[in-house]
Parts: sequence; C-alpha cells; structure tokens
Amino acid sequence: MKWTGFFIPTAKETPTEATVPSHQLMIRAGLIRQVVAGAYTYLPLGYLALRKIENIVREEMNAAGAIELHMPAMHPIEWWQQTGRVEAMGETLLRLAGTGDDWRSRTVLGPTHEEPITEIARAYINSYKQLPINLYQIQTKFRGEARPKSGVLRTREFLMKDAYSFHMAKDGPGGLDEGYQKMYDAYCAIFSRCGLPYMIVEAESGPIGGDASHEFMVPTDAGEDWLVQSEDGSYAANLERAEVAPLDDKQGGTNAPLAEVHTPGLSTIDEVSGFLKCQPCQMIKTIIYEADGRPLVALVRGDHEVNEAKLARAAAVGPVKAAQPELIREVTGAEVGFAGPVGLNARVIADQAVTVMHDAVTGANKTDYHITGVNAPRDYQIKESADIRMAVEGDRAPNGSPLVFKKCIEVGHVFKLGTKYSRAMEATCLDRDGKVKPFIMGCYGIGLNRIMAAAIEAFHDDKGICWPISIAPQQVVICALDMRDQSVTSLAQKLHDEMEAAGIEVLLDDRDARPGFKFMDADLIGFPLRVTVGKRGLSEGVVELRKRGTGEVQKLPPDQVVAAVSQLAQEMLKQERTHTRIR
Repeated sequence: MKWTGFFIPTAKETPTEATVPSHQLMIRAGLIRQVVAGAYTYLPLGYLALRKIENIVREEMNAAGAIELHMPAMHPIEWWQQTGRVEAMGETLLRLAGTGDDWRSRTVLGPTHEEPITEIARAYINSYKQLPINLYQIQTKFRGEARPKSGVLRTREFLMKDAYSFHMAKDGPGGLDEGYQKMYDAYCAIFSRCGLPYMIVEAESGPIGGDASHEFMVPTDAGEDWLVQSEDGSYAANLERAEVAPLDDKQGGTNAPLAEVHTPGLSTIDEVSGFLKCQPCQMIKTIIYEADGRPLVALVRGDHEVNEAKLARAAAVGPVKAAQPELIREVTGAEVGFAGPVGLNARVIADQAVTVMHDAVTGANKTDYHITGVNAPRDYQIKESADIRMAVEGDRAPNGSPLVFKKCIEVGHVFKLGTKYSRAMEATCLDRDGKVKPFIMGCYGIGLNRIMAAAIEAFHDDKGICWPISIAPQQVVICALDMRDQSVTSLAQKLHDEMEAAGIEVLLDDRDARPGFKFMDADLIGFPLRVTVGKRGLSEGVVELRKRGTGEVQKLPPDQVVAAVSQLAQEMLKQERTHTRIR
C-alpha cells in the first residue's frame, strides 16, 4: 500500500474541541472525523485499526465456544416494556419519532440487546439438551448520551461486541459460573492481545441487572470512571461497588442536649455547617428515596454520599430513586432540605459511619430548622445499618489496607444476569426432570471503539500515538527520503513488496516531501516500526530500522531488513501479550 494511493488526512494543529489526548490524536492522525455530536466517521486508517480489534475479539470469542449472529438495531418497544427497562434506561433509550400508534412510536434503537436475544432463546430453545449456548454479535449501538465528549470514549453511536449465554443451572458443568469464567478468560486474552494495560475490578450491574459483574479497566487520566484499589493489591472495585472498612468511634462526645436552631433558608450541608460553625462530618445527611413504591430513608455523614446500589442491596429492594418533593413533605412534614432521623416514621438505614457519630447536627423535620446534639440511641433508634456510601480518600479496604483511587476507562464488562430477563419475557425450557424453568443468563460486553481510544491514552507521547503493534493500522511504514533517486525508490519498493509477501502490514510513504515532514507524520500516526531508505544510508550500505515506542534504531544491510522487521514484530506481539494485565 502506498501513501499517495491511500487517504490519510493528517493535521498539524490540535483541534480546539478535543480535550483528551486520544481525541486530539485520532483527529490529527486522520483516523476519525466527527459527523455530529456523539457520532464519528472512521477514516481509512482508523477503520483498519478498528477492524483489527474486531478480528481479535471475534477470534477469541470463537475460541471460547461462542457463536456469532447479527441482530437488528431497531427493536419493538414491547420487549423493553416487558423487562421494565423503558423506565430504567430513561433518556438513554432512543426512540423513533412517531405519532399515535405509528410503527416508529413502537420502535427503539438498541443500546444493548438483552431483549432481542432472550426472544430468540424463547423462540428456539425448548430443552436443556440445547444448553449451554453462547450467542454473540459485533453490532452498532445507540445511546442517548446527554453530553457526548472525549471523542469516541463517550458517544451516542458506537460499535460493541455483546454476548449472551443461556444455562439451565448456575453451577456445575454447563452452568452459568462455568460460562462466565470462559468469558472472563476470553476477555483477558482479548485485552492482552490488544496490548492494553488493564485491570479487573468488581462492579455494579446497573440497568443491565444481575447479581455479579466485573469490569475491565484501563487506568488513564482521561477516563471518566474511577477504580478503587487497596494499596496491597488484594482488592479492586469500581467506585460504585467499592466496599469500605468500618470507621472507628473516634469522635467522642458529651451527649449534649438537643437544641433546635432556626436556619431560615439554609438547607444544604455547606450552608448549615457554615452557619453553625461545624464541620460537614459532624452532620447527618438524611436522604429520602422511593423503592418498591415505599419511602426509604438513608442516613450518611454530611461529607459522604449515598451509594444507591449499596443502599438497594442493603434494603433488599429494587432500584431506588430520589423521592419527589411531595413524598419528602409527606414523610418529614417539612420542605426539602430539613429532613432528619429524630421522630421520623419510616424505614431508615444508617451508614456505618453514622453509627459512631456523637452530638451530630441534622434537620429538624421542620421547615427552616435544624437540631444539634443528636445522639443515638437517646434521640433516635438505629434499627438497620450497613455500608451504604461511596468510598472516599482516606477510606480503607475491607481488609484494612488503604484505598487508592485511579481514573480509568471501562473497556469491557461481564455480568451474571440470572433470570432477570428470562422471567420477565417468559423465556423457559424443560430441565432434566421435565419441569419448565426460566433460562439462567450471562451477558458480556466490549466497547471496540473504546479499545482504540484506551490504547492511545495508554501509549502516546508529545509526538503522537505509540500503537501496540497488534492493533496498529499498519505495522511498518517505509519512508523513502529521496523520491527522485532511482536507487532509493527501487529499494523502497522492493522492501515493500517483500514485506507484503511475508505477511507484514506495510505502508510505503512515497510522497515527494521533506524527511522531517514524513517523520513527523509517521510519529503522529504511530506506526510501531519505521524503515528509512535514503541516499546517505545507501552510500554506507545500510537502511535504518526504528521502533516508535522506544526510539531504538538499528542500521542494517538492505538484504537483512525484511527478516529483522518480521522478527521484531513477532517479539513485540509476544511482549504485549505477556505484560499487559495490571495486578
């Protein structure tokens, strides 16, 4: 492949709208172009890299026994209504604009495909003898991101590999646990082959549902997610899942008497703590939720935030949602911002940190009033307590090791769904005893576009991208420096042809341009290997071979270049596979 016969629109200037390195470099290197907010065209070089990622994913999924199919992006909304996810997904679920009972008003664009795949299983699988089975696709997804940003890291249209396994049992041969482990291992192989420095953490299932899940994360400052890891490396989870060790009772206290304080118009933690000259950690924050049609009250320290997933698990209820002002007034007898646990007649779950507080400040359940000197059990009863808050700096892991927080990019997620979707859609089959049972399901997703961006975030410098060789658009670029010199052009073409014949992915930069210009483009795009053919080198009987990542240079006789490139490429591939998972 020759540069002049291809399409590579590189740019010198950094686009003003791009704020993270992957976005900047993907545009400058001519990999992508934005069409509208949240949707990108993959230009030829970008598409080459994306397809290489896709091929790695497909090979590992096939090796793990998954079977590929292709489902449509448009789904009947009735399926999503059956599983209750029209409300759960909210604005993320994109719907076609139709009127009345028009077909468009009954159609959604799939952000994921649990409903269609469950319908397929419901239609075709009727016996345990057909199980287990794992079906996957590589398909475009659509999600109503309110604020798409960071290039292809957060978009409204993206390419995803999603797989779904069906089982008759959770454990044992052919069970969900076994299928889940196969996908877990396949994901490790995929991200290793892609050269990504990834971590695996415990995760929340979110709107997908299920009772267990793990995320595959790439640590980088450009990430929008957070992972939490113990210093000793024994524990890792995403921020939504992270558990914390109980806090000690170090505050002390005098069991001060209750005192009602007039706080007109002061309803936030910052406002009240400033007015009363106390610290937020001395306040009890009382949050009213609605769960399963009933009020649920969460108590956390004023400097902490409620973790709604933890709260729902502790309360053994469905998804929790913030209560509307009407419900808050009904529960507390006050306007929003003045709730407190004293005298509250509702189910209350206190975070563990609240159980060791003394002489606290909280709302008085009376508009424009707070109370000080609040102590349990004298002033209110703590009947239920649990870890229901988000982890913060200074917390420790359950084993006592200090927690470390890292920004990261999520590139993959595996879920144990259980029977969430099969029960909702009445997808069943006969077990060994002839009894009708709902399928037990697993779900496994990978963001292919995110792998590209994560690789660039992990491997770049001030000159451009430093691709892992496994997913680089081309493994080698040959820079012919003197295009008017016959010896240079003929050797460059000869090396190009021999590399192609040897199965090496190679691009010949045959542009009539200055050496510095060619080198800058080669570094910007990030070809892992660069072969330089020039008059000066040929006068010495050598050709230059350079590694992009390290800058290491070899000067070789022309007849040794192809073999050296092939050997070096194989070594780089092997190294990427064995040194990518972060413990």
